[in-house]
Amino acid sequence: MASIKNFQVTFDCVEPERVARFWCEVLGYVVPPPPNGFASWDAFNRSLPPERQGSAFACADPTGEGPRLFFQRVPEGKVVKNRVHLDIRVGTGLVGEERLAVLEAECARLVALGAVRERLLPADDDNESCIVMRDVEGNEFCLD
Repeated sequence: MASIKNFQVTFDCVEPERVARFWCEVLGYVVPPPPNGFASWDAFNRSLPPERQGSAFACADPTGEGPRLFFQRVPEGKVVKNRVHLDIRVGTGLVGEERLAVLEAECARLVALGAVRERLLPADDDNESCIVMRDVEGNEFCLD
């Protein structure tokens, strides 16, 4: 049986470019080059029929190791909790106050980019602390 080694994570959203650029900043991702024959994504976007303009955007790990993120416009806004979310691993291997300090620093950086802090989930017998947040369109993610 073959194993899948490459995948993309797709987000439904209202403003694909805005959400993609937020995640580029969060993860250190980049916007890939525009399709062949176009000097910019704006030029490509203008070539589309009006109803498709701004309907999708993507970002990619510049090292090629992480998954591509794809953002597609949908007509409805977010109404319920995500069934899948990203855990942004900034505190791996850290515990206690050292871990909390790293999580809080990253939380402050992301709030400045437009994220919203929801709550701190304190450490318990099974898990270390993490911070639940929302991106610029309200999608949940965790700083872990």
